[in-house]
Formats: sequence, structure tokens, C-alpha cells
Amino acid sequence: MKTLKVLSMLLAYPDAELQAAAGELKGVLRAEGLLPAADLAAVESLIDDLAGRDLYDAQERYVFLFDRTRSLSLHLFEHVHGESRDRGQAMVDLIKVYEDGGFSPARDQLPDFVPMFLEFASTREPAGAIELVGQPGHVFAALRERLAKRGSPYAALFAALAGLTKAQLDEAALARLHSEPDPEPDDLAALDAQWEEEEVRFGPAGEADACGRDSLAAKLRQVRRPAPGVERRPPARPVFTHVSRTGA
Repeated sequence: MKTLKVLSMLLAYPDAELQAAAGELKGVLRAEGLLPAADLAAVESLIDDLAGRDLYDAQERYVFLFDRTRSLSLHLFEHVHGESRDRGQAMVDLIKVYEDGGFSPARDQLPDFVPMFLEFASTREPAGAIELVGQPGHVFAALRERLAKRGSPYAALFAALAGLTKAQLDEAALARLHSEPDPEPDDLAALDAQWEEEEVRFGPAGEADACGRDSLAAKLRQVRRPAPGVERRPPARPVFTHVSRTGA
């Protein structure tokens, strides 16, 4: 699915090559035709914004949003496992799934980095790719709301992902997200306090210890369980193959 590859590229740290590819990226999205007109227009608006913005400003904005703001982290397991010990094993299991799928993850990024996850999903057949991306769909929906609250054009990317996977948040979940504190990226004291708070998690609290589980599907169970108020759609078939912890 080339659309997922384009979304992956747009969520990566902006550079001159990305700016130069603006026309090509829009052409790919239009040719594949997966995004509804409203989502396509919003994503194309972001592409134009990135292409026309001073590169330093584009990079600075990216860092302020995704590197300095914990609630906007582009690492999926930050929103699922926080700093718990399950996070490390989940990383190992996800790398094994990538490798089993013939995908070589970049060594300079953690495997749960959203651009990498989407790049891997883009190599799957369409139905499998959508089901895979849908597993953390509630995380994408929450990121959409948080970015929209800031008026960020990057909200378009997560709106597109949520639209593809049909992930929805109910009124209670939306109200909770909208009431969250939203520190400015240059308010270092507020940002430090945010990072010192309890782990940011979307899954239910009080889960049983997962150390004895031996499959990636189990490790990602918190991703596959929606946050309160998120509509759940049962997958048509399993996506993640069995991964032995001893073979990781």
C-alpha cells in the first residue's frame, strides 16, 4: 500500500529530499485513491506546507511536537507500556515480526517508531496492512485529537490513519483528551513535569504481568484492546505470526 508509505515519509523528520518530492507524494496518493476527498485534501495541505516552509522551521516544529511532547510521542509502546518492563520484550518481538516479514528495520530507530511501523505495514497485502495498522488505531485517533487541539497540520496524517482503520473515540474519551494540559514546547519546566508523571497509557490499567507470554499478539494486547469508549472491531484473521521468546 503506497499510501501508507507516503504517510510514513511525512511523519519522518523533514529534510530537503522530502520537500523536493512533494509533487510525487501527492501523485501517489491520488493514483492509489484510498483516502476520502477530505482526508486527501488535508494531507496534501500538509505536503504543501512542508514543501513551502523554510526547512529549519519545519525541522524545529517537528522536534517541538514529537520529540519534546510526551503525549505526542511517535513511539507506539510509549502509549501502551510506558516505562514498564514489558516494553523491552515488546520491542524484541516486534523486530522479530519485521524480520520474519522480510523487512530490515533501521538500526538508528526503535522498532515501534510510527514511520517505521507504517513502512512495514506498506509492504503487506492491503487487507493485512489495514488490520495491522488498525491494532493501534485508538492511539492514532488520540494523536489526531491532540494535534488538532494544537492546530497542527500533522493532525491530517493521523486523521487519515484513523479513517483507514475506522478507529473512533466516544464523547467521554474526546472530553478527556481535550481537557489534558497542553504545555508549550518551549515551556521546559512544564515539559519536565509532564515527563515525570506516571506513564502515558491508553490500555486498561492493572493488567496482569505479561512476562510469561510468548507471542507478539499477546505483547500487543493492550494495543488491540481499545481505550475506554473506543469502538472495537474484531480482526478478520490473525496478523502477527507466533514468535517464540527463546528464538527472539
